[in-house]
Amino acid sequence: MKQYEQVIKVMEENGGWATLGFLYHKVNTSLWKTKTPFATIRRIVQDERFFFKIKVGLWALKSHKELLLEKFELNISKEKEQDFSHSYFQGLLVEIGNIRGYNTYIPPQDKNKLFLDRKLGHIASLNQILDFTYPQVIKRAKTIDVIWFNQRNFPYAFFEVEHTTDIQNSLLKFNDLQDFYSKFYILSAIERKREFEQKITYTSFKDIRDRVSFIDYEFVVNLHTKSFELLKIGQL
Repeated sequence: MKQYEQVIKVMEENGGWATLGFLYHKVNTSLWKTKTPFATIRRIVQDERFFFKIKVGLWALKSHKELLLEKFELNISKEKEQDFSHSYFQGLLVEIGNIRGYNTYIPPQDKNKLFLDRKLGHIASLNQILDFTYPQVIKRAKTIDVIWFNQRNFPYAFFEVEHTTDIQNSLLKFNDLQDFYSKFYILSAIERKREFEQKITYTSFKDIRDRVSFIDYEFVVNLHTKSFELLKIGQL
């Protein structure tokens, strides 16, 4: 079986689609005569004869295109596309956290939203937020899009996915959580970085200005893919 046929077979068995990380994990490259199998997979999925890109880091078979656009409701409305994108990037963050050994949390209102074909609540390792501080602070923290908890059950990192909503709202949440030795991240399209850089300069956020980082979609997809790559070769 040719290399591209192996990739097609794995995608077909997965319903016609896959993230790059999933392909790295599932495609048997042991007999491939190449020292860079992951780069080969990346090249293969860009072959427009057989594949198309749904989202950055998410590829599918052309033969399944109409079915998948309907499945993920990407052909219905812009609002549905925005919902898909938000849940997709939440799911990537959760999977990265799981691979790296953190306990992962998503808010109750998002548990039934889909990360591709699975509910977000089924891939996060925690059913509810850990009781790491005072109730009024936990009430605020439990609205954060994704939290990674360390082995001591304290929040290691907070992530807010800002696809279309106001970045300032997320900064206000982080401001309320500044007393914890945690990392804060705003995840959004690279086009919104200037907006972030403007709002983080507001006087209200002077205490967290140097603690909040902006990360874009491409960065997270690359991190997700790299995490699976390291897992495959036994480095995680």
